Amino acid sequence: QVPLVESGGGLVQAGGSLRLSCAASGRTFSTYNMGWFRQAPGKEREFVATVNWSGGSTSYADSVKGRFTIYRDNRKNTVYLQMNSLKPEDTAVYYCAATRRYYGAYPGGYDYWGQGTQVTVSS
Repeated sequence: QVPLVESGGGLVQAGGSLRLSCAASGRTFSTYNMGWFRQAPGKEREFVATVNWSGGSTSYADSVKGRFTIYRDNRKNTVYLQMNSLKPEDTAVYYCAATRRYYGAYPGGYDYWGQGTQVTVSS
């Protein structure tokens, strides 16, 4: 088990920034690839970004490329999602997820999920 706890969500105006954090428990965090996903009301959960175990490889959804940055600090067992130039369409519950067996955008490839944090972007 890898308990994951997200934080940092909130209400922000369009064009603003937020930084989400996802803290993991345990001593094996550095062996997991981590991902951020989001789910808006009435929509399916969608991929946002992923970072591999070392932090040396990242991948983003086209909708957030150039605006969001995913990075991790393995000393602090934490993965971050820096979100800039936020748009109303970024409004969603954001989830972090962990996996050892997969690297990519497919939610089914992730084994552990946090409870989510709400991000609301007003126009």
